[in-house]
Amino acid sequence: MKAKKAVLSLVLASAVVVGGCGNQGGGGTAAATKNADGKYDPVVTIKIAKQLDENTGRYGDGEDINKNPMVDLAVEKLGIKMETTLLGGDAGNYDTKLRLALTGSEELPDVFPVYGTQMIADMIESGQVKQLDEDIEKYMPERIKKIYDQYPQTFYPVMKDGKTYGLACAPRLTEGQVMIIRQDWLDNLGLQAPTNMDEFEAVIKAFTEDDPDGNGQKDTYGFAYAGDSIYNTGWVADPVNLFSANTGKFLPNVWQEDENGELMYGSIHEGNKKTLERMAQWHANGWIFQEAAATGAWDAMMQFTEGKAGIFVGRPWAINSVRDVTSVAPDAVIKAYPTIRQDNGDPTYQSAEVNDGWLMFNKNFNNMEAFFAYYDWLYDGAFGTGDFTYGYLEGYDYDMVDGEVVFDTAKFDPPVTDPFMPGKSTVLKNSPALDTMQAYADIAEGKTPETGGQIRAASDFETVPDMAEGYAVAYAHKDELISSLFNAEPTETMKKNWEQLQTMEKQVYTNIIYGNESIDAFDKFVEDWKAQGGEQITKEINEWYKTVK
Repeated sequence: MKAKKAVLSLVLASAVVVGGCGNQGGGGTAAATKNADGKYDPVVTIKIAKQLDENTGRYGDGEDINKNPMVDLAVEKLGIKMETTLLGGDAGNYDTKLRLALTGSEELPDVFPVYGTQMIADMIESGQVKQLDEDIEKYMPERIKKIYDQYPQTFYPVMKDGKTYGLACAPRLTEGQVMIIRQDWLDNLGLQAPTNMDEFEAVIKAFTEDDPDGNGQKDTYGFAYAGDSIYNTGWVADPVNLFSANTGKFLPNVWQEDENGELMYGSIHEGNKKTLERMAQWHANGWIFQEAAATGAWDAMMQFTEGKAGIFVGRPWAINSVRDVTSVAPDAVIKAYPTIRQDNGDPTYQSAEVNDGWLMFNKNFNNMEAFFAYYDWLYDGAFGTGDFTYGYLEGYDYDMVDGEVVFDTAKFDPPVTDPFMPGKSTVLKNSPALDTMQAYADIAEGKTPETGGQIRAASDFETVPDMAEGYAVAYAHKDELISSLFNAEPTETMKKNWEQLQTMEKQVYTNIIYGNESIDAFDKFVEDWKAQGGEQITKEINEWYKTVK
């Protein structure tokens, strides 16, 4: 492959490129051709697999994931039919089904998402998946190449020996998290939103002890968060900014460069000790969620919806998810703020998500050109071009009412409740996007809405201004989103020891917060973590890092 024709340069010593793949049913059949109208004739069928719990589209009578308006439109416009098989009820069952396909007990689809780096490595090792470099160079549209160029790190897990075996699912920088607060509680107590750790402590204390809802009962507290795993959820009910307040970029469960340019595991940074000590005091005082250790992110966020907690940290869309707080507190007001800063004024950081899984392809799949035509077609919705200027389907994810674009389904003509979600019946879990935050920032700055994204954002500023403002806040702080610099197949020692180390980490953090161990347990944890494989893992990860740095 000539260097001048390489489409996606990666920051690798070997200066490799990435690739794609194709097929008409997984059986190694000949690639299809297009007719004079630019459609595939005969129709190309591409078999895809998805987790059962991704089947969240709402279908009409006689419709399902394989028979619905979005599937039919792809046949009409492109001559491509996406045929979906739902595998397993959750991530674990889905992975089991994929492993059975590797043994021949199940059929491996043409295209399928993979969510873990170990599963990716197993797929590559099996020889059952397609190497993509030439296909990407030949068939990937230029506008999509430019998107992947922005996220070279997403290729690390799917590369082996300088060759590419997968594509990140529609990479983009997902929206950052904001601090979501009961503004009416702040107003009732004459408080301002906190901007640092001391102010945060003062607010959660007041939210617990000063009857912010005015009902004369001690039935509220300050902060809800999830603690059932590592203390960095990355989406909602996230306590990570509290740790970042004392560690900067060294977040729990994240690898970042130290002052020597070596990767260090954030959970063992000594600054975490200060946060753990403080959270232990807050827990003892009842100022933070008392059942966090046994509660996942979604359920922890619901503490806010139930009118118990006054603050949680989450992505802006979470504001819509907790709006039912008004059912228990009719006068509740929700407002988004930036997360707190470090004591020296520097920002706190949070984990950036740049893709949700990777697409891999059956080695016998021969219609890669058709796949990329379909993939590019889906991206019309992100670019606001072609068939999808404002959305995928008029009357479903948008409508035209009196010549105006409307996104609020209650204002459709006729109004729609619980509509079919076109983006859920595609090859992806979520629809491609470019930057969900910027459109809101544009409208907040007074720009006239022109693109589909801007029109949708302007509509949200009218109907759900608290959420829309949250997106604008997140955009202003998007530089605080950071990715783990280790993003590859687990190292040899990780495969043997990582689960044990993660369990130990979770137990020690939780025991300190709950007052079951003294703060000195953190120092013992760091010592044990290094001795029980962590030091060797750090060495192996840094050896890998040298190959991509």
